[in-house]
Amino acid sequence: MEYDRDKVDEVTLALLWLTRFKEAGSARAWKGHDWETMERLHSKEFISDPRGKQKSVLLTAEGEKHSKRLFDKYFGSKP
Repeated sequence: MEYDRDKVDEVTLALLWLTRFKEAGSARAWKGHDWETMERLHSKEFISDPRGKQKSVLLTAEGEKHSKRLFDKYFGSKP
């Protein structure tokens, strides 16, 4: 099936904002999303490498900022 991968990346990054938590001063998020999407987010430098045994990924500073903006865009309440 063909789909807009950029839109999927945006919504996935927005959902990472929803599942984020702080650990040792860094923002992390649960990585239970499509593997290819997570790899693309890593290549765009929004998250740490999703490969490995950890159940979460580190959001980069830019990734954390962008994920909040996208969460507000897609899921924020309307005035």
